Amino acid sequence: MTSDEKQNTAAAARRAKLEEARRKERARERRNRIITLTASVAVVAALVAGGGYLMSAADDKDQAEAEAKSAPVRGERTWDKLTQDHVEKPVDYPMNPPVGGDHHPVWMNCDADVYTKAIPKQNAVHSLEHGAVWVTYTSKAKPADIEKLGERVGTTPYSLMSPVEDQAAPLMLSAWGKQVTVTSATDARVAQFFTKYVQGPQTPEPGAACTGGVAQ
Repeated sequence: MTSDEKQNTAAAARRAKLEEARRKERARERRNRIITLTASVAVVAALVAGGGYLMSAADDKDQAEAEAKSAPVRGERTWDKLTQDHVEKPVDYPMNPPVGGDHHPVWMNCDADVYTKAIPKQNAVHSLEHGAVWVTYTSKAKPADIEKLGERVGTTPYSLMSPVEDQAAPLMLSAWGKQVTVTSATDARVAQFFTKYVQGPQTPEPGAACTGGVAQ
C-alpha cells in the first residue's frame, strides 16, 4: 500500500470514529430528551392529580359545611321575636340559659373564652347578640366532656363557655334564639351547632366585637 493510500485509510478511519462518536452523542441527547420529557409529564400528571385531590377534598369540606348549615339540628329549640334592649336591671328570661332578650349594655368577652365560674347571664346574652355560641354545663357533666368542649371553645373565636348549675341538663349549647341539649362532647350536634351558629344567620349584630367587654 502506497503512502497516499495509507493516509487515506487512516483519514477514513478517523472520520468513521468521529461519525460514530457523533452518532452516540445524538443518541444520548435523544435519550436525555425522552427522559426529561417523561419526567416532566410525570410531574405535571402528579400535580394535576394532587391538585384534583386537594380540590376534591376542599369541595367535600365545603359541601359538608353547607349541609351542616342547612340541615336542622336534631332536638333544637328556637325562639323568635326576642327583644334587644340594653338594660341594667335584672331580666326574667323564659329559658335557661337565656338565648336572647333584653341584656346588659356590655357583652361578655367571647373570643374563645373559657370561664370556670358562673358569669352574668345578661352579659352573656349580649355576646349571643354578637354571634357567639355559649357552651354551658353543670356539675353533673363528665370532666372529660367539659375538657373536650373547653378545647373546642378555646380555639373558636365568637364562642364562650361557663358553668350554669341551674340549667335543665348537664351539657347545653346556646346561640341567639337557638338552644340544644347534647349528650356528650362527641355528640355530632356539637360540631353542627358551632358550624351553623358561630356568626351564623341568626346573629342580630354580625361582626360586632367579642373582646373589650366583661372578663371574669
